[in-house]
Amino acid sequence: MSSLVQIRKQEAEKGGFAAKEEALFARLRELPSLLIAVSGGADSAYLAWAANRVLGERALSVTAISPSFSDYDREELLKFVAKTKIRHEFVETHEFENPLYRANAGDRCYYCKDELFSVLDQLAQARGFAAIAYGVNRDDTTDFRPGHRAAAEHQVLAPLLDAGMHKAEIRVLSQRAGLPTWDRPASACLSSRLPYGTEVTPERLALVEKGEAALRELGFRQFRVRLHDQLARVEIAPDELVRAMTPEMGLAIAEKLKAAGFLYVALDLEGYRQGSLNAALEAKRSS
Repeated sequence: MSSLVQIRKQEAEKGGFAAKEEALFARLRELPSLLIAVSGGADSAYLAWAANRVLGERALSVTAISPSFSDYDREELLKFVAKTKIRHEFVETHEFENPLYRANAGDRCYYCKDELFSVLDQLAQARGFAAIAYGVNRDDTTDFRPGHRAAAEHQVLAPLLDAGMHKAEIRVLSQRAGLPTWDRPASACLSSRLPYGTEVTPERLALVEKGEAALRELGFRQFRVRLHDQLARVEIAPDELVRAMTPEMGLAIAEKLKAAGFLYVALDLEGYRQGSLNAALEAKRSS
């Protein structure tokens, strides 16, 4: 557990989080019914649990299935659903039919979320749900997230953000609730592994998925395989990076990723960091 989470946990034990969690519950109680967009990460999983606790059968968690959602994430989500007994359904989304999504410009995430919320709008109307929510938190507002614009356009609620919750707080509250997702590594769709300007295709995402499955087999926990043409740029969390840099492990990583289909393999010495591909956008804006 990170030092920040440890600090947040200590604050929680003093009762510092009780007010935020109660504010979340109070906000959810105001809603007649709710659809929750759930990816399976810590944030949306906690929101799904909270909505189920407050609204019961009037809450339905929904997960979008497309080539950008990995088999691993689906399996982990099903484990969460089985443990918590929340109401849950899968729906298909078709963002790959949109050339603006496949083009993978800086606003790719907007078109993904626009498709997701359009599908959920239709589901809410057909089933009579009063509102839709997603798991954005306060930390997410400091990063480049075009998907937030789509959420605003579709009037999607952000209960965690409204309650002022940070990621570390959500993890602590999830642990207190006994949720298996409390310490799950940060996750994102497979398309986020492709540099902006590289067309998003199911074949490229399948290659990335194979590469990340190989790293998981080697025992790594927090990582990304960024696809640069035929090269895999491997980002591994700083606390795991020393293990990855031994000659033996470096060879094992290279062998497994080449077996997965990559021609070249490079280990990023800066390690894993969220939004690393956004650096290209920042460089373009400053040039």
